[in-house]
Amino acid sequence: MSFDQNAHGVYAIAATPFHSDGRLDLASVDTMTDFYLRCGVSGLTILGIMGEAPKLDPDESMAVVKGVIGRAGAIPVIVGVSAPGFAAMRALARSSMDAGAAGVMIAPPSHLRTDDQIVTYYRQAVEAIGSDVPFVIQDYPLLLSVVMPPKVIRQIIMDHPSCRMLKHEDWPGLEKISALRGFEKDGSMRRTPILCGNGGLFLDFEMDRGADGAMTGYCFPDMLVDVVRLARAGERDKAHDLFDAHLPLVRYEQQQGVGLAVRKYVLMKRGAIASDAQRKPGSALTAQARAEVDYLLQRLARHDPRAAF
Repeated sequence: MSFDQNAHGVYAIAATPFHSDGRLDLASVDTMTDFYLRCGVSGLTILGIMGEAPKLDPDESMAVVKGVIGRAGAIPVIVGVSAPGFAAMRALARSSMDAGAAGVMIAPPSHLRTDDQIVTYYRQAVEAIGSDVPFVIQDYPLLLSVVMPPKVIRQIIMDHPSCRMLKHEDWPGLEKISALRGFEKDGSMRRTPILCGNGGLFLDFEMDRGADGAMTGYCFPDMLVDVVRLARAGERDKAHDLFDAHLPLVRYEQQQGVGLAVRKYVLMKRGAIASDAQRKPGSALTAQARAEVDYLLQRLARHDPRAAF
């Protein structure tokens, strides 16, 4: 699998498994990685926001990195290295690359407000980790409160040959995808893969707008793989039909505050991880919420047998 200008498909945002008492569950790191591989993902992204990265100490972070890379085989593994300071970012980035990572993902800190501040931050981040380390821009204004217009993303890409991908999570963001593809057409920006997040909520139309795939943590990554494959093959109606069948669960999973709990619960039911526990501080599903998810899975199974556990 490639991690270059031709990259496409689904780079699943992986959860970090914990035991019910909060200890890191390395056995589930193995079963989770195997699960994602069976789903047909093109790559894995670990230690992201969904991966509860701030709750890990440096040794635990590297244990996850080494565990996933050691199990993932040939598919590229991207490591989230966002940190309050560049020293911690550099340490994790360099250690991850030494362990065999394909690249890293960097999100802008929430205090950035102007275009110049954003461009300067990424320049300093590249200086810190090294220009030899491929990186992904994470554009997630809804959570990070940093708004990156298309021209700013273009400048970061053109200023840094080591920028290999954009994780696009703006909302609404369809016009941003079109604008970036327009830059490529007029020659003002080099070809850069765009993988989309937001739980896959808009993947059907993001693919129509020219996205290359998804980088998100929806609990059915195999559905995302199929939607991307169908869209790239020009089978638009089939892609939308499959996506529509999952949309009620995608929507439920998008609830702020409980989304990760939903994802981990379904991943547990699918056998990917042994426990749906989050490390504190974290959320948990009530009995009624679990029953609602089970109901959605039962309804989904009528259209997609993968939901019939």
